[in-house]
Amino acid sequence: MMKAGGWYWWRMDHFARAADALSVPPLLNCLLREAVETVASTSTGHTVHRLSAGGRLLRVRAGHRPSSPELWTGETWHPLRHADLVEIAAQEMGAATGRSNPALVAEATASRAAVEAILAARAHGTPPDDLWLRSEQALVAGHPCHPAPKARSGGGPPAAWLRYAPEAYARFPLILLGVRADAVIEEGDTRALDSLGRAPSGYRLLPAHPWQFALTHRLPAVRAAFAEGRLVRLGTTPWRARATSSVRTVHAPGSPERPGAADLFLKFSLEVQITNDVRRMRRHELRQGRRTDPLVTAAFAAMGGPAAWLSEPGYRTVCGLEEALPVLVRDGLERHLVPGATAVLAAALIEGFDGSPLDRVADPLRWWEAYLGHLVPPVLEAYARHGVAVECHLQNTLIAVDADGYPVQVVLRDAEGAKVVPETPREAAWRRLVYCLLVNNLSEIAATLAHRFPGVAGALWPVARQGFERCDKELGLPETAALLAAATLPAKANLLSRWIDADGTEPRFVPVPNPLAATRRRP
Repeated sequence: MMKAGGWYWWRMDHFARAADALSVPPLLNCLLREAVETVASTSTGHTVHRLSAGGRLLRVRAGHRPSSPELWTGETWHPLRHADLVEIAAQEMGAATGRSNPALVAEATASRAAVEAILAARAHGTPPDDLWLRSEQALVAGHPCHPAPKARSGGGPPAAWLRYAPEAYARFPLILLGVRADAVIEEGDTRALDSLGRAPSGYRLLPAHPWQFALTHRLPAVRAAFAEGRLVRLGTTPWRARATSSVRTVHAPGSPERPGAADLFLKFSLEVQITNDVRRMRRHELRQGRRTDPLVTAAFAAMGGPAAWLSEPGYRTVCGLEEALPVLVRDGLERHLVPGATAVLAAALIEGFDGSPLDRVADPLRWWEAYLGHLVPPVLEAYARHGVAVECHLQNTLIAVDADGYPVQVVLRDAEGAKVVPETPREAAWRRLVYCLLVNNLSEIAATLAHRFPGVAGALWPVARQGFERCDKELGLPETAALLAAATLPAKANLLSRWIDADGTEPRFVPVPNPLAATRRRP
């Protein structure tokens, strides 16, 4: 029998190996997308690539998630762990750009450590009963094409943030602050915030994310606001908010935890870098959202359903601390779902989770047709008829399914990334939409289906092309014909973008093959 100490070390080694296995594919995907040319495919299921800058040969087990990377030493193939791959990525980017970036190297290492900490926390946690929330909290590996998808740079060690991590099934009370009335800055409809508690006379209620408050409450400007009485502490909510996949957005449940109140989402600033950005809500983003969200809301309302948009009616913050302690109100999910439907996060379909609709699908091609039919037409219609390009990537896409797991509705969210034409040049808005819809969303869903159901792999993209052709006939969108004929699509180069510290709103792009271009109609 294994002794208690031996069991502990076995468990730690298990989490370490699992973290390495989960952290290799995203970084490997970055290299395969941005820094290699393919040399050959082998009969053993491997592909051989030549690293662009160094010329070395990299062999990878091909598939839905590339794995088992090996480097040719001149005599044999040498297996690579995550740390080895980080070093190779740094060498390639350094040679290609002529600059170093030790911060990104540290982030990639920290991302793998974060995955290990998350796995250990999940082993001792209890998954939520709610299927939608379970999907929101399922993203252990994270973005499939990012060098550091789980890094929490600036947020402290895992012990400081695991209690707020969606991947660790986090639920926690929100801090309640009072803002003196003459120090309140707000736009739009913020009445939902006043239902979260009670503020003293002369003050307005302001909820704060406890992680953000821990990171900012000792800043001189924040301390001064408390000392001057512009801010007061009012305790915490009697109910617990639920962490969602974006980390800084939480769900405030309706009854029975908040009797008489509807569910809603609250989005906060967070002084932590997650993937490509420090997740701080900046003043111009808050103001821009007040211009953009009504246009997107009106576009989806004009469609008459079933596609839905989670609108963001308003925000509230503190004068002098606009970016430190803002809160954005977002519609709850329940009021937007068609009767009998259950929503799940599209990104979770890629990673898999207990209760995933894909686990009970009997006809994967019918499922794919339904997914396309509910996602593609409203996204293209919003662009063609209303001039808005929604950021419909996997983490902003909720797919509602029926009792058999088939899509019946799409629900989209997050006005921050939406682009409005002509405020955003049409070409830039379209490129962002194509990346989000086709590269980030549909390509990943199709790859997941092809991996699970290899028998339908060859039919997926012909069906998708037919869907786009139908939209083209109905909408007459000039960009659609060009899209169907294009040999390549724009894909975000996350490794290069992070290496050169490109602004998160202006990433670099690289071309990837367009799966719509080389397809034939299904008989």
